Amino acid sequence: MNRIVSLVLLVLALAASSVQGFAASSLGGVTGGSNFVVSQRPRAAQSSRQTQHSNLQMGSQAKFGIFSPAVYGAKIILGNDKLNKIRGKAISLHSQYIGDFCEWAGAYHLRTRLIKKAKTNGDTLGFLV
Repeated sequence: MNRIVSLVLLVLALAASSVQGFAASSLGGVTGGSNFVVSQRPRAAQSSRQTQHSNLQMGSQAKFGIFSPAVYGAKIILGNDKLNKIRGKAISLHSQYIGDFCEWAGAYHLRTRLIKKAKTNGDTLGFLV
């Protein structure tokens, strides 16, 4: 019974999070066209490394992303401890694969930057909720 309720809550959370995904404001501006060109304007380069590090956030301050409802559902179904174990294993394997790729490509010096980028992307997608 508890699993059925959890599954229903997960499905409702997924449905509710995807409703705003294709709102008129996300498809275009006043004219209804795409904002792609506008959003791809070059930004001024940030010279200090401190501002670059301030963008990384820890789990309790993570952004709500497209995969956040699935993470909340897994938290309900698996529990916090088991979810953190699985999440830690996944992060460890991903970091190892990034290191293997960098070694294969001859760019091992980029390993830490790629791992930080993976963390930023995971936060944006909602994996770190």
